[in-house]
Amino acid sequence: MPARYRSLPSLTAIASFEAAARCASFKKAADDLNVTPAAISHQVKSLEAELGFQVFNRYHRGVELNEAGAFLYVAIQRGFGEISSAIEQLQLRADDDAVTIEATTAVSAFFLTPRLTRFWAHRGHIPVSQNVTDLPGTSPTSDLCIFYGEDAPNSGDCRLLFRDRISILASPEFAARFSAQNLTDLTKMPLIHLTASDARWTGWQSFLEMLGVTIDLGPSHYVNNYAIALQAAQDGVGAVLGWETLTRGLITSGSLVKLFPDSIEAPHGFYITARKNAPARAIELRDWLLAAA
Repeated sequence: MPARYRSLPSLTAIASFEAAARCASFKKAADDLNVTPAAISHQVKSLEAELGFQVFNRYHRGVELNEAGAFLYVAIQRGFGEISSAIEQLQLRADDDAVTIEATTAVSAFFLTPRLTRFWAHRGHIPVSQNVTDLPGTSPTSDLCIFYGEDAPNSGDCRLLFRDRISILASPEFAARFSAQNLTDLTKMPLIHLTASDARWTGWQSFLEMLGVTIDLGPSHYVNNYAIALQAAQDGVGAVLGWETLTRGLITSGSLVKLFPDSIEAPHGFYITARKNAPARAIELRDWLLAAA
């Protein structure tokens, strides 16, 4: 062991102390570490003997940290936290140092994946792993994250990726069938509603209010995933609100068409964040996506 670490007690004693302090009980710590309470007690006594001071006040009903023990416990927690974070980051790049990027299903399918295809055409040496989730915060920590909302200055290095406009889209067959002339015709046609838990996505009522239109909406179909909503629109189920940058490929291919010229500016932007200490490869991908947006 390097000389500067020789003053440290044994790791077994430190682990036993941490468990006992966290559980406020030798018995619960023993259950946590799958050892006997006597083993925990022995390790804590060994630690105290090596340190030259007690770390617990012992009572008939149990134990509690004293001032010195509380100070040591905070330091150990901080150290364990740093170790855990370092291991997590290493595991994220265990697969050929892949850059990890989080995005929703719709952003991944209609914005990110097509651009990654172009990215790899020039930078095929950089592997990328997508964490696709429509529930923010449930996927592992990623190097990059694309989200729709407000700038999040506390979420690492946050950059505006693009702002968008929202218009009304439908399949060509649907458009021909209803021959809509103006927005009041929406009362006669089925509409696809997004019922995602994320309230930032604009709904039909808000969209029409921003255009100064007040009407009773027509028959409705509800889905909780924007990618599915777009697929339903392509299948002729109904008209859908389309974020134009996300749906550009569908419009260009003719899979969806604009029913009306009316559109609004999306109330939120699409942002990309890079976590603190993100690898150079992740920053290279982030900068490329910013330029390609």
